[in-house]
Amino acid sequence: MEIMKKAILIFLVLISSKSVSQIYFGTNASMYVKNQVLYVTQDVNLATSSNLYLRNNSQLVQGTTGTSTNTGAGTLSVYQEGTSDRFEYNYWCSPVGVASASSGNANFGITMLNRPTTSTAATPATILGAGIYDGYANPLSIASTWVYKLVNSNNYSQWVAVGSATTIAPGEGFTMKGTDGSDSVDPEGTSITNNPGSAQRYDFRGKPNDGNITVTVGINNSTLTGNPYPSALHLNAFLLDTDNTASGGVAYFWEQDKTVNSHYLTAYRGGYGSYSPGTLGSNGVYVPATFNSYTSTGALNTTGTSSGLVIERKYSPIGQGFIINATASGTLTFKNSHRAYYQENSGLSKFEKPAKTNKTAKSAETNEDIVEISHFKLNTIINNQFTRQLALAFLPEATDGVDFGIDAQNIDADLPNDVSFSIANGNYVIQGVNFDPSKRIPLTVKVTTSATFKFYVPEVVNFDSSETIYLYDGLDSSYHDIKNGTYEVTVSPGTYSDRFKITFANQTLGTPNEAISNFFINQDNINHNLKASNPNHLAIKSFRLYDMLGRVVLSKKDLGSDPNYVFSTSSISHGVYIAEFLTINNEKLTQKVFISNSGN
Repeated sequence: MEIMKKAILIFLVLISSKSVSQIYFGTNASMYVKNQVLYVTQDVNLATSSNLYLRNNSQLVQGTTGTSTNTGAGTLSVYQEGTSDRFEYNYWCSPVGVASASSGNANFGITMLNRPTTSTAATPATILGAGIYDGYANPLSIASTWVYKLVNSNNYSQWVAVGSATTIAPGEGFTMKGTDGSDSVDPEGTSITNNPGSAQRYDFRGKPNDGNITVTVGINNSTLTGNPYPSALHLNAFLLDTDNTASGGVAYFWEQDKTVNSHYLTAYRGGYGSYSPGTLGSNGVYVPATFNSYTSTGALNTTGTSSGLVIERKYSPIGQGFIINATASGTLTFKNSHRAYYQENSGLSKFEKPAKTNKTAKSAETNEDIVEISHFKLNTIINNQFTRQLALAFLPEATDGVDFGIDAQNIDADLPNDVSFSIANGNYVIQGVNFDPSKRIPLTVKVTTSATFKFYVPEVVNFDSSETIYLYDGLDSSYHDIKNGTYEVTVSPGTYSDRFKITFANQTLGTPNEAISNFFINQDNINHNLKASNPNHLAIKSFRLYDMLGRVVLSKKDLGSDPNYVFSTSSISHGVYIAEFLTINNEKLTQKVFISNSGN
């Protein structure tokens, strides 16, 4: 009885402070944490038959460094919801391992999943044997046939069947198909049932994972991993950690066509969405999967539609799995410093559910500004059957080569007809560059059989809305405004690495070269002025000064045909900018300038 009183006392302290140095639970002691973060600076010791319940989006964050020292045969219980479709995979990573008196993290198996019956009670899931394909919601029955892991592999055949075995190491991800049916039990009293027909709730019970968790990766190999903690994972912090450069700084997420109801591999339609963090504080850039179909060997076959999902990935929720396609051999380490209290569905954390972007809010949990990377999306509809989406991002840190944490590979690059960015002889779906209006961004177009390609820009984010975006076709030297329209072309078989380019200037328009060549732009940092010389009296429609993210920091209209122009830059911050003059014939005259002002 005395132990239970101590447990209740701890609970009351948590309500007011949410933080303790370390926690010991005696035998049969319990703690219920509701809509809170429980922050423990050291270890958690759960004695036999003790329980720590995380409910209503509660999370456990620990502050230890190095190896976990969590101990005890008691259990932490935390919920997560996956798909309710028995044909559809989720990619998971468990937040708990087998509970035991020994210190440290432990393996996981699906026998540790449960069906909640009340806010504290649960019944173990029924684990269906090999050869049984369909899972069901009530009673919760999981088809072990579909539980696999992928560890440092370069071939579809290297997926490892796990089934019901407890052989999933901390930090290893696993696949599991969902359930059919519904389950009307509402364990938390929040009017959210275990399975309303759209999502299946699972109760993970075991010893909480903590501390450094290391995953081995190999160059050009894929590994299924994910968030290994009972809290949100700051995915940007994990991917951009200098100890994790072998990851390439990019994560890939499985998406599957929910309209295909089949267990046959040849009927699957799915693919991988790509997430690039860009910078630590940004929302990153995500492009959805292009749904493909597969042969019986796992090779790509024909193609389907784009998933069209818009999912925020900055904070990986509890249980979320993802693929790392390593750019070097080595290890990746998850750390407690990568953990954060960020509630799922609060803006930047989703478990495979569409999300609307919030561009101005702050995170209620972290009080951090939400930063949008300047970028636009490029859609290409191929043969009116499927859409490949690419993203071009503008960051001052980016180069024209491959950039860690910015450029995302096309890991579904075996499609018969496809479009991608070409960087260092590789194919990419996200590319980062410095903005320059005179720059040309090459696309690689691959065609196995004659196909139609329709290009257009569906979305522009934090980028000057008045900036024109063209697609240049080198076959006839033509320019096409794909921000305000589309360009559709039939392409013969072959691989085209220099024919199609994204540009910001139509060089078929304009005035004679001699007049243009006599137009000079320069920055006078002594007098804090930007000057332009126009001896041929070109008629100038507008002037814009862009920063390296493509944002306009200074602009003027209707400049006429004066021989000289002077613009004050005394209030412009120190840095590199692009000066752009636009003639009445829509010819762009640009110059990169360096502005240096004392105190800015």
